[in-house]
Amino acid sequence: DGIGPEVIQAARQVLTAVGFRARYQELEAGYGCFERCGRPLPPETLEAARRADAVLFGAVTTPAELPDYPSVILTLRRELGLYANLRPFRTVPGLGRYGDEEIDLLIVRENTEGLYLQAGWREADRAYNLLRRSEPASRRILHLAFREATRRRGRLTIAHKANVIKPADLLWIEIAREVARDYQVDWSLEIVDALCMKLVRDPARFDLIVAPNFYGDILSDLLAGVVGSLGICPSANLGAKHALFEPVHGSAPDIAGQGSANPIGAILSGALMLDHLGQSQKAQMIRRAVDRALQGPIKTPDLGGQAGTRELTEAVIAALHGEGGQG
Repeated sequence: DGIGPEVIQAARQVLTAVGFRARYQELEAGYGCFERCGRPLPPETLEAARRADAVLFGAVTTPAELPDYPSVILTLRRELGLYANLRPFRTVPGLGRYGDEEIDLLIVRENTEGLYLQAGWREADRAYNLLRRSEPASRRILHLAFREATRRRGRLTIAHKANVIKPADLLWIEIAREVARDYQVDWSLEIVDALCMKLVRDPARFDLIVAPNFYGDILSDLLAGVVGSLGICPSANLGAKHALFEPVHGSAPDIAGQGSANPIGAILSGALMLDHLGQSQKAQMIRRAVDRALQGPIKTPDLGGQAGTRELTEAVIAALHGEGGQG
């Protein structure tokens, strides 16, 4: 939906420029698909996603005014077993609130439960949503976060709201303490609202944050503001058998078709896909090219410039060619 096709086209152009070769299958999903065929996620799209080595996903609109409309991305995460959402945030010199201070922070977000079950009910004058926090899902994502911390700088922050969200977040931190015994990692607990304040005041002090689903979503958008824009932020949805890569931003229907969308989130999601497929050298080439392009004068409106999707994509490809990428 919206800018999804535009930014995915840009990502494919950069993947081709770096020398990545693959057999692509373009598939529909989203609200536009629902309007045309009555299903937001056709069975053939889901089956093709199951067969693929990886999925590169654009963006979809989830209309709030349709209470029974199923979220496409939540359905894909559930059906493909994508239990982990990894969202890296890095500063580029000259961009964002802390553009001259190096920030390299990873959010690891539990992807399958919490408040995102889409389970609840309404009564005459009130409504309820169910929150589920299970031991298996919590233990699985916490182990992944601790493993990632050992590969990074050995520091991990565990977000919670156990002072209020009881018993769900009490279970979360109990399991965190148990899992921590298996790792040589410097870890700490942070109440999520206080953590938001600290991320605004001093984001560089953090390295890796693991959070339940809802908290991870909010923390991600906050950090996008810190590093410059939602438009430059990628993410990876990982499971035991499948992987899906998507920009953090939404479908932005207000700018769809105008050619002004920032393609960097999708391009960097493509780089995360290359990491997953064992082509990390090409992934690093893309990241360096993005950094060089963003330090130049060509910027999309969300970054304070006037360039369009095509111009910024071409700037990334030009920077890539300067490093030896293949056209």
